[in-house]
Amino acid sequence: MLKSLEKNLNLHKIDYKYFASANEAKEYLKAELVNEKIAFGGSMTLKELGLYDILKENNEVFWHWETKTPDQRKIESELTVYMLSANAVAVTGEIVNIDGTGNRVANALYGPQKVYYVCGENKITPDLMSAIDRARNMAAPPNAKRLGLDTPCAIDGKCHNCAHERRICNAMSIVMGRTSKQQKCEVIVIGEKLGY
Repeated sequence: MLKSLEKNLNLHKIDYKYFASANEAKEYLKAELVNEKIAFGGSMTLKELGLYDILKENNEVFWHWETKTPDQRKIESELTVYMLSANAVAVTGEIVNIDGTGNRVANALYGPQKVYYVCGENKITPDLMSAIDRARNMAAPPNAKRLGLDTPCAIDGKCHNCAHERRICNAMSIVMGRTSKQQKCEVIVIGEKLGY
């Protein structure tokens, strides 16, 4: 499965790295990213890994969960690196994310020169349709619940494709290849369960 994932990502100019443990992945990213201007998208995976504290030692790092700034959009427009996770990564090579405000999916698609998706092995699915299903039914409901929302999915744990005013799944991105503006797009898979 992982060999097929690597082959399909590489086919579309997306780099792939696998690490058996979170510690190995953290050491790789600490060595890989030095003197960069990095922003984080909202991600329980990144939080669980403690990457904000690790990467801010040698970089200028911004994360709206940690760093409050009056001009977040200006900072995001000057990034060299964007870090996020994925709601799902299909073995067939697609990366799926759902977003409420759109900042996370927008920055991953258009903005920084380098984008890193850091994912636990639990986010790998066989194909695109199962990746979409995972994003909608396994990632979004617990995230809505964590945020204290009263959306139907936060109540019963499954997507209703609702029209709730606080819905967190207003935009979905399906990355099928590195965008022409990006110098690097990399999926890092860690052999542990991380995030939603």
